[in-house]
Amino acid sequence: MVFKSFIKKQFIDVIQWPNPEPEVLMWRFPIQDEEIQNGASLTVRDSQAAMFVDEGVTADVFQAGTFKLTTQNLPVLTNLKNWSKLFESPFKSDVYFFNLRQQLSRRWGTSQPVTVRDADFGAVALRAFGMYSFRIADPALFFKEVTGVTAEYRGEQLEEQLRNVAVTQLATAFGTSNIPFLDMAANQVALSQKMTELLQPLFAAMGLLLESFNVESVTLPEALQKRMDERMGMGIVGDLSRYTQYQTAQAIPIAAQNEGGVAGIGAGLAAGMGMGNAMTAAMMGQQVAPPAQPVQAAPVVAPVAAAPAAGEDLAGKLTQLKTLLDQGLISQADYDTAKAEVIKKITG
Repeated sequence: MVFKSFIKKQFIDVIQWPNPEPEVLMWRFPIQDEEIQNGASLTVRDSQAAMFVDEGVTADVFQAGTFKLTTQNLPVLTNLKNWSKLFESPFKSDVYFFNLRQQLSRRWGTSQPVTVRDADFGAVALRAFGMYSFRIADPALFFKEVTGVTAEYRGEQLEEQLRNVAVTQLATAFGTSNIPFLDMAANQVALSQKMTELLQPLFAAMGLLLESFNVESVTLPEALQKRMDERMGMGIVGDLSRYTQYQTAQAIPIAAQNEGGVAGIGAGLAAGMGMGNAMTAAMMGQQVAPPAQPVQAAPVVAPVAAAPAAGEDLAGKLTQLKTLLDQGLISQADYDTAKAEVIKKITG
């Protein structure tokens, strides 16, 4: 048993990575004090690659398959070891396995707003978020530029670096895409393609292949978004004067049922129209002089005399209703309803 244990410790005849974790991108075969047997078997599974490293120098790379280790299939290592003939004795060399599977659904996003130039708003700070996918394309370059000599390298160790690379290119993508912020939601595919074009060479320099890069959302910081919402609200309301007239007309049939209601509506209408005009002008950045001729408010605004005769008061309400109808401030249906209420009071 001691002799068998000694033999197992000294010589390795099978090299493989049988149960790789999905998150592990590179794994070093545990050789320790052991040596690789001449003619040993190397098994590389699908979506894997194996690379021999001699004293930190990359040597031969193997793709999927089963190989018998001889000088014929270890030409670089043979040169590094100065083997002039077929080697017959065991040898020491580090063997690294690489996970070539596509790394899917990796998240990226801006931790701080990125200031870019926008066609509509000038300089604007934006946040962006999305997903990307990549794979190891060149194990030797990936080992040289990213992992170096280590026992294991996991995907989460690389994500922060890749996110930083993406964010640094974001301002360039926004600036060269010529897509205004208001149109970005409808052009996220074009923006994603632009980001992919910018990032692919940077990923390739690390031995990686960028399979996809998606921009899922582009947003403004909270303060800027509030300003944007206010601007959109102005566009939705449109002409505030007409909006005020509409609201007043809707209230007239209800007000006509109350004593003095129509007179109050008339006063509110005049004030509301003036306020609407002023607000519209203010939002448009204009100075508007007070209207020279108010909307025939005299008969409507005039307060009802104290203890007037019932007939005179109701007749005045009919006159006010007819004036509103003639000016197009209430519909014919509203006029008929209010008129019927007044006549009902006259006839008892």
